[in-house]
Amino acid sequence: MSKRSASSARAGRTGANARRTSRPIDYSDTPEASATQLASMRRVGRPPLGDQPRQLIAIRLDATVLAQFRKEAKRRKVGYQTLINQVLAQHAGKDVA
Repeated sequence: MSKRSASSARAGRTGANARRTSRPIDYSDTPEASATQLASMRRVGRPPLGDQPRQLIAIRLDATVLAQFRKEAKRRKVGYQTLINQVLAQHAGKDVA
């Protein structure tokens, strides 16, 4: 018998959850939000760091490398993605604060 992957097991649980929440939600007792409330709730995104906003990419790293970056970032009290950016910028020769 072949072993099921973890993703297929999760998909089975997700499907079960979806069946439980398929009923329509009744919003009739929810008051209307004012324009001021809506403006304050609207997400505007992350503020850019530096002159240009950072670019979102996907990258695959070894688990041990990522664990070391997270450990070092926690020690320095910075985000691990910020630390990875600093290391890559130093390697590329760019001045990073």
